[in-house]
Amino acid sequence: MNRMVKEYTFPSGQKFQLAQGDITDETVDAIVNAANSHLAHGAGVAGAIVRKGGRQIQVESDRWVLEHGLVSQAEPAYTRAGNLPCRYVIHAVGPRWGEGSEGTKLASAVLGSLQRAEQLELDSISFPAISTGIFGFPVPLAAQVMLKTISSYLIQNTASHVKLVRVVLFDHETLQAFLDEWDHNDHLRA
Repeated sequence: MNRMVKEYTFPSGQKFQLAQGDITDETVDAIVNAANSHLAHGAGVAGAIVRKGGRQIQVESDRWVLEHGLVSQAEPAYTRAGNLPCRYVIHAVGPRWGEGSEGTKLASAVLGSLQRAEQLELDSISFPAISTGIFGFPVPLAAQVMLKTISSYLIQNTASHVKLVRVVLFDHETLQAFLDEWDHNDHLRA
């Protein structure tokens, strides 16, 4: 069971939460996978999602790439969730640290995921700390970019289908970086 550690409710009623736990346990409409552009789900969050959700997720991902080509930051793919407790997996391609314009690319991946959730008329979505694992994105900067992008989206899209956005953080160090950013910045306020 994931443990909620912070929550902010915007005047629109939309909720933004931080939680500690395993994103594959989330019972929201969609979870976000920290994917690569080929949707080859072998390690990290992607590997955990396929191991728990089942081979169907990789099969659908392979089909997506065959039909649509490589996945970009701005246009995440999506698949059904297999055995996971959510309905969909949105496959967001985060940037690799050192490739240039990493902050802009991470913001694009987060925004693209929120827009995909809106397109699918979903009420709730959970994110991991995208790109902070094998892609090497510094966790404090990822926290800043992700929290700012999500809060800006909720402020600007008060009529959105998306009523709950949660960031689920697995380890204590990552959670602490996101808590520090949450507590020391005012971009979470409407």
